Formats: sequence, C-alpha cells, structure tokens
Amino acid sequence: MTNRRMFATMLIGAMARRRSRALTAILSSAVGAATLFCLAAICLAVPAQVSAQIRQFGANLIVVPISEKGAAHRVSDADARAITAAAARASGTPESALRTAAYRYETVRINKSPHLAAGIDVDAVRALNGHWEIQGEWPTSGRVLVGKDIADSAGLSVGSVLTVDYLSSDSLSLTGGAAPSAPAPHSTHGSHAHGSHADGSHAHGSHSQASSGVSREWRVAGIVDTGGEEDDIIYATSADIDDLTGQSKPGYDVVEMSVSTDSTDMATIADSIQASADGVRAQPVAKMTAGTARIITMLDTLFWVVCLIVLALTLMGVSTTMTVIVAERRNEIGLRKALGATGRAISMEFYSEAAILGLIGGALGMAAGHGLAQAVSTSVFDAPIPFSWWLASLCVALTALVAIIASIAPVRSASRIDPAVVLREE
Repeated sequence: MTNRRMFATMLIGAMARRRSRALTAILSSAVGAATLFCLAAICLAVPAQVSAQIRQFGANLIVVPISEKGAAHRVSDADARAITAAAARASGTPESALRTAAYRYETVRINKSPHLAAGIDVDAVRALNGHWEIQGEWPTSGRVLVGKDIADSAGLSVGSVLTVDYLSSDSLSLTGGAAPSAPAPHSTHGSHAHGSHADGSHAHGSHSQASSGVSREWRVAGIVDTGGEEDDIIYATSADIDDLTGQSKPGYDVVEMSVSTDSTDMATIADSIQASADGVRAQPVAKMTAGTARIITMLDTLFWVVCLIVLALTLMGVSTTMTVIVAERRNEIGLRKALGATGRAISMEFYSEAAILGLIGGALGMAAGHGLAQAVSTSVFDAPIPFSWWLASLCVALTALVAIIASIAPVRSASRIDPAVVLREE
C-alpha cells in the first residue's frame, strides 16, 4: 500500500468513525457557504435589476439643445439619431433596445389660457414612462392626452372636445406676456426644463396671448395624473402638432433616455452623447441616478457586514467541532507519536480532514445558496439569477480555507500532545 493510499484510508476511516462530528462540521460549513453564495449572487445581480426597475419610472438622462447668442434652436432629427446611436454604443446596449422619447413643445391657448402642448411619438413615450397613470387612452390622431391640472381647471373629462389656438412665434410679442413657464422634466427628473434650453432661455420666450389664427378641435382621449409637471401639459401626436403649427419636423426641445449604467458610468455616456452632435448637452437625472447609487451602496454594505458575521460563525462552528475531534482522538494521537509519527504528519492529517469537510460543506452550501438566490430574485424581481461558475468555485474554496483556518488552534494542540503522559493515563 502506497503512502498516499494509506493516508487516504486513514482520513476516510477517521471521518467514518466520527460521522456525527464530521456531519456537524459539514453542516457548519454548508450554512456559511449557502449564506455567502446567496448574498454574493444577489449583490452581483441585483444592482442591474434594481437599475432596470428604477428606469421603469422614467428617463435617467435628458438631452437638451444649447442656445447660442440668445437664439434658441432645437435638436434635429439627424442629431436625435446620432444621440441615440452614441448612447447605445457607450452603454453597450443594442440601439433597438434603448428606450428614448423626444418632445416638441408649442404654446397653445385653451379657454383664453396659455398652455404647453407636446408633440410626441406615442409608442416611445409610453415605453419610457410606463408608470404614468392614465385615465382613458393614449393619444391618437385628433385625440389628445391632457394633464390632470389642465383637465381640472378647464372642466375637461375623457371624451370632451377642446378648441386649441396655436400661439405662433410670429404673432407673439415679447412684452406683456402671460405664457406658461416651461415645466421641469417629468416629475422623476427635477433637472432641466421642458421646452427650455441649456442656458435657461425658453424656446418660445415670454408670450402674450395673441393667436396665430390657427385653431383645431381635439377630443380628450385620456387624462394623465402623475403628481408632477406632466399634469400641466397636453400631449398630442407629432402629426397633430405638425398640422396645428404648419411645420413638419422642426426638431425637438428635449430628448429623454433610459440608459443602462451596468458597464459604463453615466458621465462617460453623457460625454459620448455631447461629442456625437453639436449644440446639445446631456444631463443625468439626479434623483434617478442618486437613488440607484444609494440602493447599491446599501446592498454592498449589508453584504460585507453579513459576510463577516457568517465567516465568524463558521469559524466558531468548525473550530469547536475540530476541538472535540482532537479531544476524542487524544489517545490515538499519543500512540501514533509514540510509534514515531511526527507532529507535522499529524497536523497534515487534521488539516486535510478539515479541508475535505469544508469542500463537502462548501459544495452543498453553494447549491443551496444558488437555489435560495434564485427564489429571492424570482419573487422580488421576477427574474432568475444566472449561475456563476467562478463565484461557485470561489465560494467552495473560501469555505475550505475557513475550515482550515478554524482548525489551526485544535491542530496545534494535537501536535503538542506528549505521548508519555497519554500512555501513562492509559
């Protein structure tokens, strides 16, 4: 019988004779490994899922035109396409999967009161702002979505007909105006103003209530209630705004985006967008990005705190078990040393036993931890967590290392046993 085979036989025999102790050590290691793997898998996967969930509540990046020498301009169709392509490249997201929405704002008059009307791509805005509470339907041709505040002040309801007068820039004076102030970006934003430019100037100035003579009758398709600035805006299809103003595709006042920051930070994405088109400024939405960062920081802190606690408990559990095993094998160790076994050989046997118990416990715990992580992710985010082989390997190796470290004190005690004292007691 070779030395290695004899060593393996001794290890297996020692663990088999003390199955209850071995199972206790395996259980301690498995609990620690399950907790560590579950927390690590969640902390690695959840930031992306949290970011995706938060982005369901609106854009996290807005792009606005920069006014030059007091002359306001808009983002052209070509620039909007370039901006979208740049954001997709920088964030590593397929352009078709990037959610964007562009808004064109015009000043209109309803019941002698000026309001902002937004020309939108309905499908794009609905995809970007799925959290909006809509009573009725989204806009279609000749039918508009009215903000709740406007509906309340004008006495409008779903199905009502409203007459809209277009207040064109040609018929507006710059004095004595009573135009509506441009609202802030959608209530989750609180950053740059809708219908305003990066230097603070508005696309339409301060307007009087002189009409251009163009009016249209629109029917209320729905009423939007978000509790934010959306409640003061009338949303119509881009075609209806073109028909009202007589201008086709004059550009956009605001382009909103929901971009992923899983692989690229927001500042890099913003710089890429600004480099892709002249006269635009990309601005992160502070509330969205700050909220995501706070959640991820809290998860990371919780992960490290719980990991330290779990590692300490695992160390204590394995160390206690190994101490009991050494005490039970005290006579055996004394006899072996009397027969010529060295302290190093005895230490190697116990360290090997601890490593094997740690590996078994780590493998079982890793499997249990993955199942637990899947259950948590599915129940909370309705999305599974992919299995990570490198994380599994790291978890099993770390559990074995912890078991070895926990055995240091008991093994030192075993290697110092005096065979004469032990045999005299026998």
